[in-house]
Amino acid sequence: QEQLVESGGGLVQPGGSLTLSCRAPGFTSNGCSMGWYRQAAGKQREWVATIPNAAQPAYTGSVKGRFTIFKDKSNGTLYLQMNSLKPEDTAMYFCKARGHGTCGTDYWGQGTQVTVSS
Repeated sequence: QEQLVESGGGLVQPGGSLTLSCRAPGFTSNGCSMGWYRQAAGKQREWVATIPNAAQPAYTGSVKGRFTIFKDKSNGTLYLQMNSLKPEDTAMYFCKARGHGTCGTDYWGQGTQVTVSS
């Protein structure tokens, strides 16, 4: 199976910053979109951000202006730069990639925990 390896999660104080990484060398240049999702304890998984192959990135309203999704094809990594973090951002964050024919197959990372607390 394809592997997406996430890192960068941890404990941060409100107002702080973290950058999440998703190592996905085969996916960053395959022409398919990639994205970040998160799931807080006891809640449904929600979409956070998407970077399409040939369109502008999109964000859920609660993170717009604070988070930035980008990828570096040279090292095959997807990133989520998170600034001005709030306790409400506390969640398990997941990387998602798409591949194979017509980008029709989803691949998920294992998740990395982000905790925003004083």
